[in-house]
This record gives sequence, C-alpha cells and structure tokens, in this order.
Amino acid sequence: MTDTDDTTLTFDLGPQAAVVARLAEAVRDDRLDDGTPCPGCAVRNLLGHLTGLAVAFRDAARKDLGPTTDTPPDAAAPDVGPGWREELAKALDALAEAWRDPAAWTGTTRAGGVDLPGAVAAAVAADELVIHGWDLARATGQAYAPDPAALAAAHAFLAGAVDPVTGNGVFGPVVPVPDDAPLLDRALGLSGRDPGGPGRP
Repeated sequence: MTDTDDTTLTFDLGPQAAVVARLAEAVRDDRLDDGTPCPGCAVRNLLGHLTGLAVAFRDAARKDLGPTTDTPPDAAAPDVGPGWREELAKALDALAEAWRDPAAWTGTTRAGGVDLPGAVAAAVAADELVIHGWDLARATGQAYAPDPAALAAAHAFLAGAVDPVTGNGVFGPVVPVPDDAPLLDRALGLSGRDPGGPGRP
C-alpha cells in the first residue's frame, strides 16, 4: 500500500480484478442459470452486475459522473450478452487502471448514486470485487483466494459500516462469525453471508 497524502492509504485493485476475471473466464455457459449466494440472482445476473460495477467504479475513479455512477445498486438485475467474457475482462482491467491514478483517491466522487470520498469509493469497489468474487466462486464450484490488500480494505469498510444500534451491516443483518475465523469469513459475515452456507440456494 502507498500514501497519496498523510491520511489516505492506497492499494492496487488490479490483483483482485484479475482474480474475478479468472473466475469469470472459467464459468461454463451451462452454469449461467445456476443460483448464487445472492438471493434471486443467477450466475448470469451476478456476472452482469460485476460488469456494471466495474464500469461504474472506473468512472467514479475518473470523476466521470453520469448514468453509470448514478444507477442505484438495487436496480433491476442485469443480464449478460454473448460477448460477456471479453466485456467483463475489459471492464475489470479499466477499473484497475483508473484507480492507479493518485487523483482517483482524492476529493469526492459518486457511485451507486451516492456521493462519497474517493478513498471510500475505492474501498467499496474492493468490497464489491471481494464479496462478489466469493459469490461467483461458490456458485460455480471454484476455489477462491482473494487478494490480501483488497480483502483487508473490504473488511475494514464492512466493519466500519455496522450500525452500533441495530447491529446490521450495510447489506443487512450480520451473520455471526468467530473472532478468530479467517479474515475472508469475517468479511463475508459482515456482508450478511454465511461462509459455511450453501453455495447455490
């Protein structure tokens, strides 16, 4: 990790983007309609969401605000087209490259229709890639080892978003996970997922 100023730690989203790209490349077409740990979301919808969020957070890094950064996260589940593998890989590469610009981490930007500091947007992007990478791996029966820097950023974001009154996380009720569990399991619990639960509900 590196500093952009005295307070902001930056990290490279490229390794985690590459992890997600490799998982997606291995998805067979006959698995696109399978379920995922995301309720009501098939593999094809998860891949479509990953493509959309990669574009949105690329534009958030560039401060190129508009339709891609204004779409709320609870919008209709996206689908994938015939060229989705190439489209997703290209979007993930562009996302990683955009966040390598130190200017991306400064000032304010927007993602999901919400204005937030650049460094926070990067943490949200890491969270999306780490958690949905697990969703995709679990749904398609693949091994998963997220990038440590992205995982640490995702966990910090999720832990900081827990409501001290309700105990809910940013995505709903937290699933209790032992304090000594692996960091990925703790991040998954904070995201409302059961690390030991079924992969395809």
